[in-house]
Amino acid sequence: MKENQHQTTQIVGSAVAEANQQRLAELQASLNSQDRALADALKQIAGVREFIGMPDRILGSSATKHGEIAEQVEVGIRNARDLVDRQPPTATFEGVGRTAPADYSIDGVEVQSKFINGATKGLNHVLDHMRKYDDFGRDGSYYHLPRDQYEVFQKVSNGESVPGLHSRTARSIQQKIQEIEQTSGKPFGAVVKPGVSSYAEVQQGEVQKTLDSHEEDIRDRNTERRAAIELEHQPSFDEMAQVALKGAAFGAVLKTGFKFVEKVTQENKNPFEGQFTTSDWRELGIAAVEGGATGGISGATIYGLTNFAGLSAPLAGAILSAGYSVASLVRRYRQGEIDMNEFFELGRLACAESAMVAIGAAAGQALIPIPVLGTVIGTIASRMVMHFSKQYLGDRVPDLQRELDDYYDRVTADIDRTYAKVVASIMVEFRKLGDLTDAAFDRSKNEALRLQASIDLARAYEVPEAAIIHTTEELDDFMKA
Repeated sequence: MKENQHQTTQIVGSAVAEANQQRLAELQASLNSQDRALADALKQIAGVREFIGMPDRILGSSATKHGEIAEQVEVGIRNARDLVDRQPPTATFEGVGRTAPADYSIDGVEVQSKFINGATKGLNHVLDHMRKYDDFGRDGSYYHLPRDQYEVFQKVSNGESVPGLHSRTARSIQQKIQEIEQTSGKPFGAVVKPGVSSYAEVQQGEVQKTLDSHEEDIRDRNTERRAAIELEHQPSFDEMAQVALKGAAFGAVLKTGFKFVEKVTQENKNPFEGQFTTSDWRELGIAAVEGGATGGISGATIYGLTNFAGLSAPLAGAILSAGYSVASLVRRYRQGEIDMNEFFELGRLACAESAMVAIGAAAGQALIPIPVLGTVIGTIASRMVMHFSKQYLGDRVPDLQRELDDYYDRVTADIDRTYAKVVASIMVEFRKLGDLTDAAFDRSKNEALRLQASIDLARAYEVPEAAIIHTTEELDDFMKA
């Protein structure tokens, strides 16, 4: 049993197809997971909308309800961002009383939200809270203030001017920042942090627009995540290298195996009885190297054809194995081992054999959807068919080839004759239309002849009779309508 390049290539192609299928399955699974992540994220925003839709259940007066709204927005939007990024939600109200020192926790750390009108007043509320609760702001817990107010604090701390901010107010902010740092013993940024919203964004008249904006941002994040997932699962040179290594392993094992069987069955040598010589083992080693090199090249090439040229693995394997066969025939032709006629005949047979093996491999994969096994059985079956065909046909192969050539020539001649007839009839019709057109617009003819020629031209173009103008009176009526 000799090694067959077509069969080896199809088996390597099956391994490539399995790698491609696994990558596509992982891509689909990851995209499905991302879809679920988006749905969970949008549920968080929907929960905030539901809370806002029941103002009677929100603590405070109409002037202070925005405080608890800010808390709901903070927790909901943070969790929505975590979920769309496929991370566990970090913010929660669980374990925190509604009137406790903290309003919610983030990553297990307690947070107090202070959404007060006026940056200076917000810092005053922080200081009052720190005086009331001795540990808050000192044990890792911290405060959330409106994002826009925090930006003002940062600029004032850095000595930057803030448009519209009085110098006296700036000095007051600096003083309170220093007091917070002295009271907590920590940097201001560790005790006071910006929330996800500005003060205006959580007011009852604006919060729905705020949530719309956050929802759009979440959807944009999801789009970016999906694009990143698709990019991550695209064909890559790393995967091509892995497939090439797998192909090299298949090629080495197959070629060595066929060589081993050949020596046992044809040379009647038993390696277990010490009948293999050093030369035999050397041949097996050379077969392994050659098979590994061919398998590696085949794996990389088929990977490229399937992923970048849109070919199926069996077809890509067939093209590659046919290329190997033709390249071998070219070498033999150049060395004078075969003439031009033999080159063409053997080349056609090699390509036909490659196609047969590809069909067998595809059928095997369809009937036995087990990686590699279906391809192996399919290629073996197709090889058996070709082997028996060659045995039964024997010397008739050249005669059959000539019969196929004669049939091809007859069919081509029939097509040429039919084509000529069709073109001739088309040209006759075009000439008729040309004559009618010339007559219809020939000013040397009298009006009656031109009108009749126009009617004939319209009928030639299959214009409905009711739409054709037959007389000058009908033309006048048409123009006046």
